[in-house]
Order: sequence, then C-alpha cells, then structure tokens
Amino acid sequence: MQMADAAAAARAPENTPAMVKKIGKTTYKVHVHFSNTSTETMSDKIKRMLKNEIQQM
Repeated sequence: MQMADAAAAARAPENTPAMVKKIGKTTYKVHVHFSNTSTETMSDKIKRMLKNEIQQM
C-alpha cells in the first residue's frame, strides 16, 4: 500500500461502509476502502494469495 493510499484510508469518512466486531470489552470498527486504480479483481487477489500460501508450505 502506498503512503497516499494509507493516509486516505486513515481519513475514511464516517459514512463509508464499516465492519464492527466486539471482542470482550473492546469494539473494533474497520472501514472498507477500495482502490480506484486497482487492476486485480477480488477473485484474482484471493487466488494469488492462496497460491502464495501454498508455495510457503
């Protein structure tokens, strides 16, 4: 992730989609960010990650 992308994700507005998960007394709120310039589909990314994981075994 480039620095500009990381900074943009850190400033995510409150109206962006978010996942909320409470574990014990801690509540985690994760905002979703998608790159407008990505060239890889989510399916392609998952396949790539699985292949990399298998190669490390």
